[in-house]
Amino acid sequence: MKKVVIIGSGFAGLSAASFMAKAGWDVTVVEKNSIPGGRARQLQEKGFVFDMGPSWYWMPEVFERFFNSFGKKVADYYQLQRLDPSYRIYWKNDKMDVPAEYKLLKELFESIEPGSSAMLDKVMKEAAYKYEVGINKLVHKPGQSIAEFLDWDLIKGVFKLDVFNSIKRHFARHFKDPRIKQLLEFPVLFLGALPQDTPALYSLMNYADIKLGTWYPKGGMYKIVEGMYSVAKELGVKFIFDCNVKEIKVENGLASKVLAQLFSETEISFDADVVIGAADYNFIETKLLQKKYRTYTDKYWDTRVMAPSCLLYYVGLNKKLTDVLHHTLFFDVSFDVHGNEIYKNPQWPSNPLFYVCAASVTDETVAPDNCENLFFLIPVATGLQGDTEILRNEYFEKIVKRFEERIGQNITDAIIYKRSYSVSNFIEDYNSFKGNAYGLANTLLQTAILKPACRSKKVANLFYTGQLTVPGPGVPPSLISGEVVAKQVIKNFS
Repeated sequence: MKKVVIIGSGFAGLSAASFMAKAGWDVTVVEKNSIPGGRARQLQEKGFVFDMGPSWYWMPEVFERFFNSFGKKVADYYQLQRLDPSYRIYWKNDKMDVPAEYKLLKELFESIEPGSSAMLDKVMKEAAYKYEVGINKLVHKPGQSIAEFLDWDLIKGVFKLDVFNSIKRHFARHFKDPRIKQLLEFPVLFLGALPQDTPALYSLMNYADIKLGTWYPKGGMYKIVEGMYSVAKELGVKFIFDCNVKEIKVENGLASKVLAQLFSETEISFDADVVIGAADYNFIETKLLQKKYRTYTDKYWDTRVMAPSCLLYYVGLNKKLTDVLHHTLFFDVSFDVHGNEIYKNPQWPSNPLFYVCAASVTDETVAPDNCENLFFLIPVATGLQGDTEILRNEYFEKIVKRFEERIGQNITDAIIYKRSYSVSNFIEDYNSFKGNAYGLANTLLQTAILKPACRSKKVANLFYTGQLTVPGPGVPPSLISGEVVAKQVIKNFS
């Protein structure tokens, strides 16, 4: 039986592991942390249960498709609830609850800008086409050759896919009201680039948001990890936790061993017919391989446009809040200024946008009785210096003040648990390049074959999966990334 060693147990690593095991391979997953999940780990403290990373559940059919691939279904592992309203947005002098029902959303748009409901129909029709082609064709391409895209449907629909236009221009052609435009532009924040730098192809995310809906897995996002981990274990995948990979041994142009060290400082090695890097791509290239086996130079990596990092706070309150939704976006300051401080002139933000998840509003199991579980997120630039507790506390005070003013309730005196997490933690816990949280930005010049390749050009049996390679950042793309790379390994080495 051929052996594959997978480095990292995030969504992409778990996905790749299961597809490789299903194909009859002997699979070992080596994970630095003590539990699976990577950036989607879980934190439990004082009766509070926090998802440490992703908190939005979009594209439910991608998850269903994953579990179906192994004769299972989502409902075998967790129960889904559609959120309605999907989320709330605060602007400077206004707020909007985004209804789950499309008819009501159209009415809301029309009340803000006459004629906009018809424009929304047009935009959604285009987005549905992009979603259909994007999910069924583009994201499953391994990005190894331009020949993959010589597909008549893709060629025929290249202009309908809107690859060469930007999201910002796309929506500006259809809508005038800045609130509507911001609502429609916000999903690309998950793709890690400014709306003016993101291809309008990615309005497919608006179809995912508006038509497919925002969902919540009862018990939290970690339920997905537990389900995928369970599938992998049933298929015979072996997991080694608390284990730092030190080197990928290359002999005659092939990765032959993965050398690692357990937290007990015991040295351990794994023989491999194939190695799949599901940890940070840059880390694997620059720290685990000798220089002569690297596909990309330091200059290449330094010129990549990275998706943001985050300044996160996990907060437990000893009281319940009123009139708070599961997801709330605070767009009450300048979108453009904060965006420029992430991408154009990287610095700690002067006055940040932020996001709050209150999972306990939906799910009583994630907090003690009569308590609230809050997750605050500020997007920040990658590679920032000065990530200190003093700085983190300053930002926390700023955003909590705005949060309290908008909800009309005090939380400062009710905080019984707080933990912050930012750039230095992403580097320490995930070996994250420049402390990124979301991977590589989905700009036009970093799409498909222009992303770091899912197969090494120097080591024939070394492959990569996850948010720094195809298809890109986000939880559903990570599941797909694991499947894509597994198919490439099976095709070339079975």
